[in-house]
Amino acid sequence: MVDTLLVHEIYLSIQGESTFAGLPCVFVRLTGCDLRCSYCDSAYAFTGGQSMTVDEVVGELEKQCDFTGASGEKLPLVEITGGEPLLQKNVHSLMRRLCDRGLTVLVETSGAHDISASDPRVRHVMDWKCPSSGESNKMLIANIAGLKSTDEVKFVIGTTEDYDWAKAQLAEHRLEERCPVLFSWVAPLEPHQRHELLKLVPTGHTPIMRRQLVERITRDKLCVRFQLQMHKFIWPPDEKGV
Repeated sequence: MVDTLLVHEIYLSIQGESTFAGLPCVFVRLTGCDLRCSYCDSAYAFTGGQSMTVDEVVGELEKQCDFTGASGEKLPLVEITGGEPLLQKNVHSLMRRLCDRGLTVLVETSGAHDISASDPRVRHVMDWKCPSSGESNKMLIANIAGLKSTDEVKFVIGTTEDYDWAKAQLAEHRLEERCPVLFSWVAPLEPHQRHELLKLVPTGHTPIMRRQLVERITRDKLCVRFQLQMHKFIWPPDEKGV
């Protein structure tokens, strides 16, 4: 049986998030997600895309960057994102192929699916959904024990309630001892960006601004990395393929 994936887009840009932020990176965005986070900025990938074999995806990536060049002459960073890439079982074949090429492979995942099946060379950037997402109850807690030092946990924070909640998870699970932890500020969606199926922010939440988030992190001396979605400060916030 041929391994196929439903692919929404493949493009070369810079990595806008994670500890790899600012580096050139080629992205494979897969179609489909089973969550409907209130702040989702890639709802266009809930549906659509085209069926591609793993060989075809690798071939398209080779057009975007040189996998075969000498060290220092090839682009080493690839991210598989979505949607939720771990929904597609054949993503594991793709990840292994890319790791075998000597690439650094990042997988952006919601935390709602088992990360243990991934090739151990893969670096997960695992969201832990905060309450304002409307999906905080979907976290697969068993994933915490499976985190490697090369993985990263990301809390996307849009409200003061999110911050307090994320701070409590950080302490309870001693996450900073397992891997890097990211506190990422939610860039508010414009009305035309908001998909009708997204969850609503729970009643009673208080929005938190970028400066407030930074000031709370420094006040509380948290061992986390503050981050913004860098690409949204370079291109229009809703531009695709960047």
